[in-house]
Amino acid sequence: MESRSDARQRSDAQRNRERILEAALEELTRSADVPLSAIAKKAGVGQGTLYRHFPDREALVLEVHRQEVQQLVDGAAELLKVREPDQALREWMDRLARYATAKAGLGEALRQATSATGGPQKPGYSLVVGAIELLLRANDEAGTIRPEVTADDFVLAIAGIWQIDRQGDWQSRTARLLDIVMDGLRTGAPGPGKAT
Repeated sequence: MESRSDARQRSDAQRNRERILEAALEELTRSADVPLSAIAKKAGVGQGTLYRHFPDREALVLEVHRQEVQQLVDGAAELLKVREPDQALREWMDRLARYATAKAGLGEALRQATSATGGPQKPGYSLVVGAIELLLRANDEAGTIRPEVTADDFVLAIAGIWQIDRQGDWQSRTARLLDIVMDGLRTGAPGPGKAT
């Protein structure tokens, strides 16, 4: 039987891990080259604690990215539960844009981590494509977007969000671009009850 001190130690370790990941996300978003010591300090843990959870910088960066991608992906199904399919798609597009635009430092840290480990150049990409396919399928079934839009079509259509300068008013430029894409997706939609 597990003792209370063992359970408390595991609970403390989990809280430390979560604090490290939160601090890493914040710091890596600002700068890809932030020292691990700065992340540990911001998380309120010692460097030894950080290294117990994440043996190297690459492991930490990949876990931060994995967690962010998972939240983005999970958001697609959650939105479909509470919004009409076209509204869910448009709101998810905003989330994707915030992820892509606001996490520039994390993106650079991820590029460094994957090149250092020889890992996949687009970790999590297939999960994001799966979320896109889920949203497109729901919209196709509801007749709210033009038929037969593929995930590849969608990614190419929104590729401009990665080109927007993050200085200044990137949020309104991004929203305008995504509204244009959404208008294009709706053009030619068969309408409710007429889906293919």
